[in-house]
Amino acid sequence: MPHRLHLEQFGPVHALPILHYRMEFAHLVRQAIDRVKPDCIAIELPDTIEEQFIRGVRRLPEISVVWYDLKGNGGTQTAYLLIEPADPLVEGARLALERQIPLQLIDLDVEQYPEHHDLLPDSYAVHRIGLAPYYLQYCCATATTTPSTIDRRREAGMAWRLQQLAKNHERILLLCGMSHLERLRTEFSLPQTQPLTRSRRSGVNIANLHPDSCREILGEFPFISSIYELRRSKLPPEPAAEEGSLRKRYKMLELINGGKTEVSEESILRRALERTALHVGAEGEMPDRQRIQLRLFQETAKHYKQETGEPVHIWQKRTFFRFARNYAALSGRLLPDLFQLLASARGCVDDNFAFAFCRLATFYPWQREDSELPNIRLSPEDVWGGSRLIRFRPRQQRLGKGLSPLQFLKRKREKHPGDWLKGFDNASICSFPPEDLAIEDYGRFLKKKGAKQLSEEQWRVEPLTSSLLDGIDMRETLRNIHEGKIYVKEQQRVKGGVGSVVVIFDHDRDGTRFPYMMTWLGEHDQESDMAFYATPPADNVAGPGICRCEYGGFMLSYPPMRMHDVWRDPDYAFARGKHELLLLAALDYTIDPHVVYVAPRPPRSIFRQIAARMGKKIVFMPLGSLSPVKLKAIRVLHILYGHDKREIAKEYIW
Repeated sequence: MPHRLHLEQFGPVHALPILHYRMEFAHLVRQAIDRVKPDCIAIELPDTIEEQFIRGVRRLPEISVVWYDLKGNGGTQTAYLLIEPADPLVEGARLALERQIPLQLIDLDVEQYPEHHDLLPDSYAVHRIGLAPYYLQYCCATATTTPSTIDRRREAGMAWRLQQLAKNHERILLLCGMSHLERLRTEFSLPQTQPLTRSRRSGVNIANLHPDSCREILGEFPFISSIYELRRSKLPPEPAAEEGSLRKRYKMLELINGGKTEVSEESILRRALERTALHVGAEGEMPDRQRIQLRLFQETAKHYKQETGEPVHIWQKRTFFRFARNYAALSGRLLPDLFQLLASARGCVDDNFAFAFCRLATFYPWQREDSELPNIRLSPEDVWGGSRLIRFRPRQQRLGKGLSPLQFLKRKREKHPGDWLKGFDNASICSFPPEDLAIEDYGRFLKKKGAKQLSEEQWRVEPLTSSLLDGIDMRETLRNIHEGKIYVKEQQRVKGGVGSVVVIFDHDRDGTRFPYMMTWLGEHDQESDMAFYATPPADNVAGPGICRCEYGGFMLSYPPMRMHDVWRDPDYAFARGKHELLLLAALDYTIDPHVVYVAPRPPRSIFRQIAARMGKKIVFMPLGSLSPVKLKAIRVLHILYGHDKREIAKEYIW
């Protein structure tokens, strides 16, 4: 890896060219101070805000905002200065205070500074090639740019103040923007006069940034700022592997003992931060932004699985990073920003994953609403002059008009740990009717699809002799056009329909992931009898007397009220797994000659022989041939302990 630090020296001044609000340059400030060991640090900020700026730096890692009004020909505008950990100027001031190095703010206080946006390379390039070639390319690209009058005035004023500091200090570390350094170096070599500028400004205020605003307006999005803050000091120890979930979970013994204390969401997200901080570079090295984004994706995938029960597949991960890379390249960046990451997450996985990604990426653990300073809420338009909007539509319940747009993202929670355990006093269990409707509809869909597949298998094609049969087969005719013959097709009749349906998500060969086995009967003539194996209900309590499970596999058989407990039937004792037992039960209980079997792999050949002896046939469909979105929607079921829970279940099941 190339040496990344580069300093421009003129006289006693060692200048570090920086980009504002970029983590890589904040780390270079630390390296520069360790190398130069300065007896004075000068930063590109006006001294009229020094008192409040220093106060905000001392509050870190809590983020503050310094703000004051600017007056000009266009009216009054408000200037905001964010004091956040990953800003190089803030890092320089913070280290000066920690190491008791004199700090000087040398910029001029000017009114109505014009807005302009420099076309700068992605700061991640510094991590790969170092600062020297990065700065050289920037100088070459901006050599013909004409600076504004205000910039020339500021540079002359900063040069004069550096000349004054040079009289009393031997090693001065200057932190200033790349766009000013070369001209500032030229001005320093020339005699300068004291600038005519404002020496005092009234109405400079400081406030605590509200936690909600902290998620949106930081220069580096909060996850990166948090990683940088954690790595400023000694790295934390590796968090324990066993930890709470973002979804409330109980074990069976905890149900008996009255529950456990809930692990807060904040502590879970903080552990994710600590794990990431340990794996984005060795201690003392510059954090690798690319590794941070990879770890952010991995931690999000973990929480997404806890929330939805579905893993993020390797093809989704590959598509996410390829899409994000291409999206970043379109905007001239090496790595995507937060908006591009969220758009990639929503497009390549789903809205639930994008929301989980946003929740973790915008988590900043040190910001609190209760502070000794007044709180201030800011929008991106206030600070940066604009924003980009992205919408999430998770699979959640929608609320009516006039309600908070964020309310539907909040699942109903316990008021006190263990409150939900009071609803398990009813010995009977039942299902959640909307889920019954969904799975019955999907069962009918699979029957139609199976019947269509059988029909397609019964097509017979032959050359035209005396009859067109069911019509000309154009595909076969064109394929054999060299023979000069016309081929016709005949659809032979399929005897009987499709009866039972078996869907296998996971074979669970070791029997540990889906140990809960149940057979329950349809409540009316529109429902099928059902046998399934799933995750234990006690492992995931979703509400009072409401448990959330995930199917490993299930079997539907119609008409209802006929099925015995298939899991204790001795006739199926020779089955090698739960999936084979369900297939045997489907063949046994179907009243139609065909059974649809959906699974990752086809059944063993012996089952086709068993079906043939019973006068039946197995119609196999690969699980991968069906819509993964629809399969994900039907894979979750909720078990209610008592029919009375159906009235309140909709408040806890989203």
